[in-house]
Amino acid sequence: MAKGIRFVAGVAGLAVVVAGCGSKPKSESSASPTGGATAGAASFSACMVTDTGGIDDRSFNASAWAGMQAAQKSSGAKVSYVQSTSQNDYVPNINSLVAKKCNLIVTVGGLMADATTAAAKTNPNQQFGIVDSASAGNKIFGMQFNTAQGGFLAGYLAAGMSKSGKVATFGGLAIPPVTVYMDGFQEGVKYYNKQKSKNVQVLGWDEAKPKSGSMASSFTDQAKGKSISQNFINQGADIIFPVAGGTGLGAAAAAQQTGGKVSVIWVDTDGCVSAAQYCGVFLSSVTKNVSGAVQQTVETAAKGQPLTGGYLGTLQNGGTGLAPFHQFESKVPQQLKTELDQVDRAFPAERAHHHAGPGPMTEVSR
Repeated sequence: MAKGIRFVAGVAGLAVVVAGCGSKPKSESSASPTGGATAGAASFSACMVTDTGGIDDRSFNASAWAGMQAAQKSSGAKVSYVQSTSQNDYVPNINSLVAKKCNLIVTVGGLMADATTAAAKTNPNQQFGIVDSASAGNKIFGMQFNTAQGGFLAGYLAAGMSKSGKVATFGGLAIPPVTVYMDGFQEGVKYYNKQKSKNVQVLGWDEAKPKSGSMASSFTDQAKGKSISQNFINQGADIIFPVAGGTGLGAAAAAQQTGGKVSVIWVDTDGCVSAAQYCGVFLSSVTKNVSGAVQQTVETAAKGQPLTGGYLGTLQNGGTGLAPFHQFESKVPQQLKTELDQVDRAFPAERAHHHAGPGPMTEVSR
């Protein structure tokens, strides 16, 4: 009981300030779009361009398309998509949808920011939305997610569940939507260590030395993801946090071969839903509500309402968080579940302050 009281006292002063590679998303000036059925939107078309992971990446492209489809059902808008197989496809794919006269073009992924910005300048009357990038002017509506918060919970969970005292993480590419997750994960482990006087180690990432981080250089190469994960396992890691889209399925495959000795925390979607064949190794997932943000954006535009400001997903508004434990439900101690709930409630979005550049987490009183 005394330990629990000390933990609550520590959490009461918690607000996240995670630093690292690139700026974390900051809250926009306007409220997020609101959903709801849209009458008379049958003539409205919303078109999507995938990133290189493709429509079935079990991650943010698939989630964005699910949001488009949900908006079609709720609003009557007509939705479609084109796939990018390489970054060279971004510009021609966007231009093809402009020529198609789509009312709203949604581009998926921060890597598409330059191509989207260029298209908006060339076509000033075209409305765009972009996932994992900031708003730009009135014609590019940004949908961003403070996944450092969800990653923090994952780090705390991993540290609390690790038997070896070593956990690991790797990314697809060293870009902010990836490294924000990894920063939060490391900070969560650090916070657990501070609260419990432990020394759980994080392999693969140090936010103070981002250039030395473990990156697969791909969001589709499962073999590379498996190789990286096997290396972590050989070093003693028993929980792996891949932030690499489809590449992360290689981590799940490597964990599956250990016969229960290693588990994985998935990202973006609930792994037990998007990659059910690996549910037995998914301790949990850090969700990013891309589908909800895209759905609401399309619904708002289909109503004829302007898309202003931007969307920021947080723990408070359900934009990020931990998925259920599924097959690990009985294995996660109740005390750890209680502590995770306490940490979750200690994140007031308005007080989550972010800055660029390496540096430690700063705790700010509520």
